[in-house]
Amino acid sequence: MLGIIIGIASVIAMVSLGQSSTKGISSEISSMGSNTVMVMRASETQGGVNIGSGNVQTLKASDVEAILAGSANISMASPVVNASQQIVYGANNWPGSVSGVNEDYLEINKYEIASGSNITADDVKNAAKVCVIGQTVADNLFSDGENPLGKVIRLGKIPVKVVGVLKDKGQNMMGMDQDDVVIMPYTTVQKRMLAINYLHMISVSAVSETVSELAVSDIESILRKTHMIMDGNENDFEVFAQQQILDMLSSVTDMLTILLAAIAAISLLVGGIGIMNIMYVTVTERTREIGLRMAVGAKNKDILRQFLYESTILSIAGGIIGMIFGVGLSFAVSTLLGWTFVLNIPIMAVSFVVCAAIGMFFGWYPARKASNLDPINALRYE
Repeated sequence: MLGIIIGIASVIAMVSLGQSSTKGISSEISSMGSNTVMVMRASETQGGVNIGSGNVQTLKASDVEAILAGSANISMASPVVNASQQIVYGANNWPGSVSGVNEDYLEINKYEIASGSNITADDVKNAAKVCVIGQTVADNLFSDGENPLGKVIRLGKIPVKVVGVLKDKGQNMMGMDQDDVVIMPYTTVQKRMLAINYLHMISVSAVSETVSELAVSDIESILRKTHMIMDGNENDFEVFAQQQILDMLSSVTDMLTILLAAIAAISLLVGGIGIMNIMYVTVTERTREIGLRMAVGAKNKDILRQFLYESTILSIAGGIIGMIFGVGLSFAVSTLLGWTFVLNIPIMAVSFVVCAAIGMFFGWYPARKASNLDPINALRYE
């Protein structure tokens, strides 16, 4: 029974945890905007060596306007320019990440304002020195509980006024703190910090999740035209949909779940062999009992049925205990990791059927051996 218990518990726990992780990834992607599409700069290759996208300057603010004007599948788009700066307020400082965006960025990426307001279109137009900060930045700069709104912080040497504070969003699936961010007009970051006229990426929101793939195709077609890329030449940009990332991660977790469940199922085989061996021993130990039953009228099928019932009951009992352990283990691990607990009823039903089948399959041969014993020899057995 122990082999069956371990096997069933492992299979149920692995499948349940695999589905819990997939659901967690799905909800994480949804919190970032499941209909979000990201346009990145393509990597640059020199002499056959990929040197990354650091020097690529192909994305411009005009591309954002072209994307919005050229596709009915896209509702919003925001330029994105990133910078790292030491953020200072009074005696406190914090190494932060600055994102230069427009007024639509927060809605595209599912950020919410906890207090204050978002940056405006006028702020973007005038390259205003204003910002919205995340909770991590607020906690580290205003550690004494002071209200950040209206305060002036320094990003490097540039004084910037805090006009809003974001709601807590926590870590993403990569373990990155989504609250450790300063949101500013992208024009301010371009002109006052980095002295550049290009974008690092474009964040786009499709009208709905169902048209994300169409949005990707539209963006690719629009940018190839605005960048004047000839047929047959490679794109100088890359387009990714959050849904594509979700599908890829889900397929990976599904494969791992199947693999782990298959490995755990080996315990079921071991348990079945264990039941067969125990039944062999039982037949040997109860040879005289079998002979006595046959002598008083038991038929071969009665003996066969008796030992089949015993092996099947052993297997089913182990399966039920294994199910309880498997559900308990998956619930405990899901709770510990903060995942949504998922109970897969079909897998439990299949496991129960498999347990009965294992008991019958591995119990049949010992039962057949018992039913074929000669009653006279069985009674003489010492």
